[in-house]
Amino acid sequence: MRDHGAAVVAIADPELVNLMDEQGIPPEAATCHIAFIEGYVVAGHVPAAAIAELLAARPNAVGVSVPAMPADSPGMGGDASTWASLDVFLIGHDGEVAPFEF
Repeated sequence: MRDHGAAVVAIADPELVNLMDEQGIPPEAATCHIAFIEGYVVAGHVPAAAIAELLAARPNAVGVSVPAMPADSPGMGGDASTWASLDVFLIGHDGEVAPFEF
């Protein structure tokens, strides 16, 4: 995210699982880390294009997630073409997880 001009403050939280639960991230959307961006939660290795679409569309949602740590996700390898094909999910306030198009 720093490569895209975002100011990043990293905090190691040994209670990450509890924090994800408190933020409304259901287990099927859980991942290795989360970020807070303009009122949304971004969970995992979410492509910058998906975050940009989230911020542009401003859906009534908790945020977005790329569960687990896919090998070809941002920060894990791949490139813009593999990132564009990742399954990104929108997390609803009711805990529902649905595909997020970006």
